Amino acid sequence: MSADDLNNVYKRDLTEDFPSELTIKLGDTTLVYRKRLFDLPDGQGNLVQSGLRYGENPDQPAALYRLVNGHLALSGLEFVNPKNGLVSAVGDGASEAIHGSRKHPSKTNLTDVDSALGVIRYLPDEPVAVIVKHNNPSGASMDPVLAKAFQKAFETDRIAAFGGALVVNRPLDRETASLMIERYMEVVAAPDFEEGVLEILAKRPDLRIFRISGIAKLKDYAYLRFLDIKSLIDGGLVLQHSSVNRILQPSDFLPATAERGGVLIRSERTPTEAEYRDLLFGWAVEQGVVSNSVLFVKDKTTVAIGCGQQDRVGVVGIAAFKARRNYAERLAFSNHGLSMDELTQATENGFKPSEALSELLKEVADDRGDLKGSSMVSDAFFPFRDAVDAAIREGVTAIAHPGGSLRDFESLEAANAADPKVAMVFTGQRAFKH
Repeated sequence: MSADDLNNVYKRDLTEDFPSELTIKLGDTTLVYRKRLFDLPDGQGNLVQSGLRYGENPDQPAALYRLVNGHLALSGLEFVNPKNGLVSAVGDGASEAIHGSRKHPSKTNLTDVDSALGVIRYLPDEPVAVIVKHNNPSGASMDPVLAKAFQKAFETDRIAAFGGALVVNRPLDRETASLMIERYMEVVAAPDFEEGVLEILAKRPDLRIFRISGIAKLKDYAYLRFLDIKSLIDGGLVLQHSSVNRILQPSDFLPATAERGGVLIRSERTPTEAEYRDLLFGWAVEQGVVSNSVLFVKDKTTVAIGCGQQDRVGVVGIAAFKARRNYAERLAFSNHGLSMDELTQATENGFKPSEALSELLKEVADDRGDLKGSSMVSDAFFPFRDAVDAAIREGVTAIAHPGGSLRDFESLEAANAADPKVAMVFTGQRAFKH
């Protein structure tokens, strides 16, 4: 296959033959789903209808379905119903895909947006920007000014944000749009777009744009559950209730306590108001991160996100490495207008003095990748204290995790022995995502 053929693989619109409707019967409840189609220009002034471009990969046919009939209730819990459409409602008037672009969505585009909405629903009070890449947030930030929230979310990880999906919880304004088109994003989703914004976004012809009006009411989804279905390779299914974040205010955290030899050990420092804000923000972002995971937060902005690892101390190390890499990238771009790779090459080739790189690296080391004074959130308890010790060495001042380990007392001892002491609280719930 030639290079041109390989490139064209990602431009194809893969034909699929999924049925127009699906019906699932759960006990006495029948749920009806209808396949969603997109109106696309055919290049001759006409509109044609098409399903998803393709699935997770360009050789996987895929289809998007929306729940259109049936209201599931299990054990007295009400699940989402047909009026709650968000991503699956694109094309139904309240939500739309705006195709100034040459491309309509693939399955990954939709699931990235959906993953971001799962985070944003717990953060209604201020403008929030979340950038998702491969179903994991690469950066998230909350700020009274939407453009600042986007800028800080992007700078969490400039490398990972390349080709990501940006989702915001306020109408996209001109300032944010102008910043955004300077970077390569594949998708942007917002509850609305201010006047003139779509013309700005049109400068990126391959950008997929979603107006999802339901984002403005996302806080109503905070406690709604959906039917979570996992398919197995033998054709079997695992059904579960979707998870719900119960930590929405400081009082929802639990005091961190544990027993050792009949002696009660408790956290000797309570988080400050600013630390509580960061822990709440971090726990909301954690709902969208694939396990095992930890993330560092500072000033309602992610510093680094470690995800998808098999051990907890390892993911702390990965997140710390990413924090330093991200900080170096930020300094290289702000001080020299170059990426770290470009700055390194310019130094090696004599176009930049060697001091430029050495001074930058010293600043990264001195500031520990901007981790000093950050808070750490973990989606599950720490089975040993090693991950807590590693985080404390990076300058973390507050930690939130579910608690429940037989060795919680070790983690508490590590936090209490730190100088200065590190605050620790429990969430009382796990946030695994697989």
